[in-house]
Amino acid sequence: MDSAIWTLFIIFIGLVIVNVLFLQIKRNQRGKDFSGISLRVKTWWGMFVVFCLATLFNPVISMFSLMVLCFFSLKEYFSMMKTRKADRRIFLWAYVSIPIQFYWIYIGWYGMFIVFIPVYVFLLLPLPRLLGKGTLGFLRSVSSTQWGIMLMVFGLSHLAYYQIASPEYGANLVLFLVVLTQVSDIVQFVVSMYIGKRKVVPTSNPYITWEGFLSAMVVTTGVSYFLYPFLTPLDIRFGILSGLIISISGFVGSLTISVLKRDLLIGNQERVAALKESYLNRVDSLAYTSPIFFHIIRYYFDFM
Repeated sequence: MDSAIWTLFIIFIGLVIVNVLFLQIKRNQRGKDFSGISLRVKTWWGMFVVFCLATLFNPVISMFSLMVLCFFSLKEYFSMMKTRKADRRIFLWAYVSIPIQFYWIYIGWYGMFIVFIPVYVFLLLPLPRLLGKGTLGFLRSVSSTQWGIMLMVFGLSHLAYYQIASPEYGANLVLFLVVLTQVSDIVQFVVSMYIGKRKVVPTSNPYITWEGFLSAMVVTTGVSYFLYPFLTPLDIRFGILSGLIISISGFVGSLTISVLKRDLLIGNQERVAALKESYLNRVDSLAYTSPIFFHIIRYYFDFM
């Protein structure tokens, strides 16, 4: 826990320095648009508070804070969908799945935690849509809702299970994962925005470039090599591999959810602009990095 406190303290100091430098640059260069960076700085502060709760306090408080994060992320995902009255019941069932999923985490029932959403929720979720006698748009409504639950509930809920799977190292592993995911996102964003030329998928996300992805992978691996002795019981091989695993899975997560958003929001540019300030933009990478890192570590190490 001491190493986690010191890491959080260093992150806090780093955020303060970044905030002061950003305000100074913004004051000196009034003609430039810094809205994208401003939004990210605000979001980093918000996520810092959330993951302080998830790291420093007992698992119940951690689970509650992460459950709230899942709720707001899923809510914003649903706000992107073109809905009908018949969809309201299926959304309600989707929200109900959040406390049930976290209950399995609370009692430590790994078997149910891992199959509840991919099996039971997926198979039973169409029922309220069928009972509502809604056939128009049935497949799009149900499949889009299932995707949202899979990413925003199943994926993010793994963050809460780390402390249950490993009471000794779980909190530090969450901090390690979140720091590396955010480092990868930051480097990818900055390099892609100011240096990157070769766009990965210009039709779905014009802001992600190959230069940004490769830079993020190198920097995240370096940060992972520096941090792993303080926050994890991993060996040097996985200390290095963790950076690669997290940067690659975070990149795939950002790309996938950006494609999902553009598909759901075709023809609604006003909503696209509003969602630039959403939770969804900041947790898209975590929805991928959290379960992938969890299952790889759990497979290779006994402490999970």
